[in-house]
Amino acid sequence: MIELTSKLDGKVFQLTHLEEKLKPLGYDIGGNWDYDHGYFDYKIDSEVGYQYLRIPFIAVDGQLDVPNTTVKLGTPFLLSHKYQIGLDDNARIGNLTAAINQFQEPQDKDATFPDEYIDDGKALVSKLEAILLS
Repeated sequence: MIELTSKLDGKVFQLTHLEEKLKPLGYDIGGNWDYDHGYFDYKIDSEVGYQYLRIPFIAVDGQLDVPNTTVKLGTPFLLSHKYQIGLDDNARIGNLTAAINQFQEPQDKDATFPDEYIDDGKALVSKLEAILLS
């Protein structure tokens, strides 16, 4: 994980406003949220594992599943996940667990982030600052 200094850190927005601005740019919340916090993820690359720019946020008022919730952004960071090749060593047998636990555990969920994408991540943060702070 590599934290990136940003003017967005600590800024407060309505979550719906962020979604309207970020989703068309390729950012996704996906299943990466709870009622009080979440992340906007931008997939930078997926050749060897997955490299993401992740923008964390926490609910300031209300919960994330309530309309007009206000959130505060945290420090953006670069994150790399490297997934196993082949069978999952921790796979469970049974219909119920197969339906729930269908994805492999990461081989390394905090893998080394490739140097060649660090500048890309910094450029993405600069672009977000220009869009959200103007």
